[in-house]
Amino acid sequence: MRKRLLAVLTAAAVLLVTAIVRMTPVAAVASDPYAFKNVRIDGGGFVPGIIFNPSERDLIYARTDIGGAYRWDQSTKSWTPLLDWVGWDRWGYNGVISLATDPVETNRVYAAVGMHTNDWDPGNGAILRSTDKGDTWQVTPLPFKLGGNMPGRGMGEALAVDPNDNRVLYLGAPNGNGLWRSTDYGATWSQVTSFPNPGDYAQDPSDPTGYLSHRPGVVWVTYDPRSSGKGSPTQTIYVGVADKDDTIYRTTDGGATWSRVPGRPTGYIAHKGVLDTENGYLYIATSDTGGPYDGGKGDVWRYDTETGAWTQISPVPSAGSDAYFGYSGLTIDRQHPETIMVATQISWWPDVIFFRSTDSGETWTRVWDWTSYPDRSFRYTMDISENPWLTFGTDPEPPEVTPKLGWMTESLEIDPFDSDRMMYGTGATIYGTENLTQWDAGGTFTIKPMARGLEETAVLDLISPPSGAPLISGLGDIAGFRHTDLDAVPSMMFTQPTFTSTTSLDYAEQAPSIMVRAGDFTDSDRPNDSHVAFSTDGGATWFQGTEPGGVNEGGTVAAAADGSRFVWAPKGVTPVYSVGFGTAWQTASGLPTDAIVESDRVNAMTFYGLSGGRFYRSTDGGATFAATAATGLPAGGKFKAVPGREGDVWVAGDGGIWHSTDGGSSFTRLSGITDAVNVGFGKAAPGANYPAVFAVATIDGVTGLYRSDDGGSSWLRINDDEHQWGNMGEALTGDPRVYGRVYLGTNGRGIIYGDRTGPPITVTPTEVPTGDPTGEPTGEPTETPGPGDGGCTATYQAGDSWPGGFQAGVTVENTGDAAITGWTVTWAWPGDQQITTLWGGTHTQTGQDVTVTNASYNGALTAGATTTFGFNATGPTTPPTTLTCAPS
Repeated sequence: MRKRLLAVLTAAAVLLVTAIVRMTPVAAVASDPYAFKNVRIDGGGFVPGIIFNPSERDLIYARTDIGGAYRWDQSTKSWTPLLDWVGWDRWGYNGVISLATDPVETNRVYAAVGMHTNDWDPGNGAILRSTDKGDTWQVTPLPFKLGGNMPGRGMGEALAVDPNDNRVLYLGAPNGNGLWRSTDYGATWSQVTSFPNPGDYAQDPSDPTGYLSHRPGVVWVTYDPRSSGKGSPTQTIYVGVADKDDTIYRTTDGGATWSRVPGRPTGYIAHKGVLDTENGYLYIATSDTGGPYDGGKGDVWRYDTETGAWTQISPVPSAGSDAYFGYSGLTIDRQHPETIMVATQISWWPDVIFFRSTDSGETWTRVWDWTSYPDRSFRYTMDISENPWLTFGTDPEPPEVTPKLGWMTESLEIDPFDSDRMMYGTGATIYGTENLTQWDAGGTFTIKPMARGLEETAVLDLISPPSGAPLISGLGDIAGFRHTDLDAVPSMMFTQPTFTSTTSLDYAEQAPSIMVRAGDFTDSDRPNDSHVAFSTDGGATWFQGTEPGGVNEGGTVAAAADGSRFVWAPKGVTPVYSVGFGTAWQTASGLPTDAIVESDRVNAMTFYGLSGGRFYRSTDGGATFAATAATGLPAGGKFKAVPGREGDVWVAGDGGIWHSTDGGSSFTRLSGITDAVNVGFGKAAPGANYPAVFAVATIDGVTGLYRSDDGGSSWLRINDDEHQWGNMGEALTGDPRVYGRVYLGTNGRGIIYGDRTGPPITVTPTEVPTGDPTGEPTGEPTETPGPGDGGCTATYQAGDSWPGGFQAGVTVENTGDAAITGWTVTWAWPGDQQITTLWGGTHTQTGQDVTVTNASYNGALTAGATTTFGFNATGPTTPPTTLTCAPS
């Protein structure tokens, strides 16, 4: 038996610091005004909570697990995002574990936020509080983590406002942190030390990742407003705990003491606790797991708050032979409180089931029934004409149908002002109806998506080709889309093959109708499908190629500039290349596994790779790669090549942005940029001769979205403190057809696109600066003047080595007073070294004698300018004693 702890409510910790998050933007660099909108998809992720205000009609909120919170706009029947001000410094605030709307002062709303409770997530949770329905917020940090994207996130609501004294709020916390209380509208909080049970359930307590070992803890709070008068704190409060033995507790003295509710059901976790104050019934929906992805058994119970009697009212009792699901989504029709509904948690096959009772759970009807297997009858019809992609491109055999009624339906809510309106969340969208009572009349009611404005996709890659559809997206969970109209929902996601997540996209710069995508899916579901697909009509239709053995995840993929070949680096598999559309793949030698690959946008035979801080280049169509001599690059990051400029490459990552104009042989680190997430290119500004450069970066101490119209010499911040979108930037590109337009990928707020709203800009053409290469030589340099007037020198730098081989680079400098148009470097090896591959030049070797002449792009050097070439070789690492450079 659990020890009962009866004590006076005390403050274990009081948080006195409240941060106001609406501040004047700090402008470290100049800014350019923009208007931002979502590229419409509508939905795309899990909506674990929909919250109706019980006192104000049409005041509705939705919370998501990674995409923040939203407020319903009845005039447009769409959702307004409320947490776009959350930036990279507090990205975890986009995980909303609970949301509470004030029933007394309805302008007040609160959110309990925090993404993960794993050790690797550095941020603690917080309480956000607003007095203007979420237009602006104040922040109270918490001394523990919250898990808006952790197991059990569909249970709740764990945050609740006292309907009698709205200064008082309670918060249920995870991982042993128990129950917390505020008496000043959420500004400060103290732990309720008298609450006896923090909840011990975890899906897998031994999970070393910290994910399945997460303990959801105290998961919902329900007040009984009949227990006190207006203006006085509610005395009777019910609290749900993720504990299969003791899942429900009660106080009758305003939180001073707590005890287990006598006769409570055991063996399952109460996901929801909803009180019918007219009839005096507390309903709970239980499941054997915390969800949201699982749950095989459970029951629904009714507790008579006056007599203390518990009655099992399960539509399908857990002891029954046909019970294969638990219960979660639970709601009462406040206009007719004898009417209740509950949803299964979770019945993947053939579909979720909604149950409805008009007699407080004595009898039930189902939203669909079996007729003669595999046929079913339905009390509903579905109209997805506004979001046709919700079929997921499937055509299942009966008894399954498409679209599915739902899954992961932890939130099922009847409008307290309108018995005909119901909304419910799924793993992909919000559905709803406005004629629900047709169910009781023997007719059918209509379900439609109600997700307009709510965009919750995780964006993994974006491309904007110079012709055809303006945007092609790669998304997590729902594959990706081809947008011909940014403000309209596409008819279908990518199919044939269908990827669960599209991890990488590319198009052929000189033949943009040719495209390639790579992605993930569960191999056992479709063992004959490939993780790479191709299109020859700009992404309108796709066909799959073959794949090498062992591929389970898509990794990154690149298309040659003319579409003649492709290089693919599947995750965990040696990179490969294909001439043609993936009918056969060959190993790309010299490129590390899991490298990021991109193509040169001019030279069809040149591909690039980035891995472990080294930059790799292939000049033979991906057959062989070799690391360039460039050093000092980030260990991980993103990079892209510039359209129309051979050898022009930008790298973004930890430490800043680097730029190369010689195919990655050397890089210049841009000044003033201390960190970067991604970089992309768009149409050049009027008068400019270089594409607009977009970056998610930290410039002069401010992390934001930036644009440069002069090749990175200067930057304009184009977002503001109201538009930060959490951990933005995994995907980023400009539009090559619309100057200033940028497409930004977020992790949970979908695809954002922005257009300039400021006055016209005209840029004076300038040469893009190249600067000096970064990094220090990694070996002892050997330097000798060239012949004649000393017009150039060659400096040898030792690089990496391995058993039987090594890598090195050579820097060529014009030391004369006039420009040169070419150069030749010669040396003699001291042993039996043999060059196997060389980049940045052309070489010959006869015995020990080596001659290297410049490549087409790096021969011309002005006085004092430098360039580099590099090579791999076999033999001992001993450098040559003398290098000779001759200008031409």
